[in-house]
Amino acid sequence: MLQTDQANAGLDAGMGKTAVQTTASSVLDNRWTIAVGGAVFMMTLGTIYSWSLFAQPLLACFGWSSTTVTWTFALAIFSLGTGAVVGGRWQDKVGPRKVALTGVLLWSLGNFLAGLGTAHFGAGWLYLTYGLVGGFGVGMGYVTPVAVVTKWFPERRGLAGGMVVMGFGLGAVIYNFVVRSIPSFAAAAQAAADYSAQVAAAQATQNPAVLVLAQHHVSAVLDVFLYSGIAFAVLAGVSAAFLKNPPAESHGDTIAPSSDAVARTTREMLRTPQFYLLWLMLFLNVTAGILVISNAVPMMQELTSLTPAMVAATYGGVALFNALGRFFWGAISDRIGSVRTFALIFGIQVVAFGLMDGIHGLFAVAAAYAIVLLCFGGGFGTMPSIIAEYFGARHMGANYGAILTAWGVAGVAGPLFAARVKDATGSYAGALLPVACMLLGAVLLPLVLRKPKPSSPVSQGGEIKYLPVIVGRAAGRPD
Repeated sequence: MLQTDQANAGLDAGMGKTAVQTTASSVLDNRWTIAVGGAVFMMTLGTIYSWSLFAQPLLACFGWSSTTVTWTFALAIFSLGTGAVVGGRWQDKVGPRKVALTGVLLWSLGNFLAGLGTAHFGAGWLYLTYGLVGGFGVGMGYVTPVAVVTKWFPERRGLAGGMVVMGFGLGAVIYNFVVRSIPSFAAAAQAAADYSAQVAAAQATQNPAVLVLAQHHVSAVLDVFLYSGIAFAVLAGVSAAFLKNPPAESHGDTIAPSSDAVARTTREMLRTPQFYLLWLMLFLNVTAGILVISNAVPMMQELTSLTPAMVAATYGGVALFNALGRFFWGAISDRIGSVRTFALIFGIQVVAFGLMDGIHGLFAVAAAYAIVLLCFGGGFGTMPSIIAEYFGARHMGANYGAILTAWGVAGVAGPLFAARVKDATGSYAGALLPVACMLLGAVLLPLVLRKPKPSSPVSQGGEIKYLPVIVGRAAGRPD
């Protein structure tokens, strides 16, 4: 009798352990859990958009020009585009988790090394570490969650894609708040603002080889890079473990909703004129938005003539619209169509950039910034659904990575254009009206865009088809 009771107890314990494991597996396989994990992962990468926090302090620390400082951010975004191509193709072969981990480790390493050696090796070291290594890692990591959720949410691509990339924009908001709350960095930022005001008043230049600010201010700025690298590796490393593709089905009796009977490879996509129109659309939208983002704090300070603390706090709140735009416009595209959404994104920004130079009140400037950032984020929230609709989701990683090269090129064009205008004229104002004219012409691009004609039918035999909804329900797994 005792042996029977012990056997029953062992059986109950085994069943209980199995039930716990099944529940845990169900949670980890739930597509909403995966989407949230992807959004958290994106937050660590999105801190790259906090660059404007460091622009003025670095300029004052080492006596660099605006162009010298901006080159770091420009190289980072250019490398991002290259990393997206490599990461997209690689994750289509080995899955998302390995690529995501590699990407975030490179981003973390770039920050860590930038904080460790910039004071000793100068701008070239910052370009190499934060710009090339870190930016490449961000690109590898960015494309992975986007490709994953597009496969898990074939019926709500805009909403799901917008949710994940919203994390990218939200990361900058949170990071801005955290960095500004560090007393030593806040003191260094104020000292840098005072230095910049003195240089502007005297129309003087400093020797780049001389540390303009006190050494403790320089250390405070560079320590943020160093410790950020450690924090990014831990947080993103954990969240990357949630990323996985949906179950694969190789039978030919059911067509996955995510395929839409379209599965163009990257090579086939590059042969279509639609790819180049979409590339140009993303390039123009990113050029406009990143021109503001890369110089957000000094540009807002110039327009409003307010204190650095007030400007930084205001921009910290406004930066939230970059995140909201990715979710908002992604959801709108599910209702009115992605192409119409892009036309609206361009048209609204024409007004914002056209009026920005003439407004100087804090609320008005903040509103103009909010519109630009909302539309900037909207481009990234909308584009994944267009790529999946036009070229299919099977090769989403590689195809979207190819499109993101537009982001990389725009990351050089926009910030450097603004920096050169600033260095030549002493003001950012001269960069705004040309951008408005550029966006006015861009409105026409979505209006002439047409969906590619269907290619030969997708082979049903042996093709991998993603069935996140059907398979999940058949297995009794919650959606």
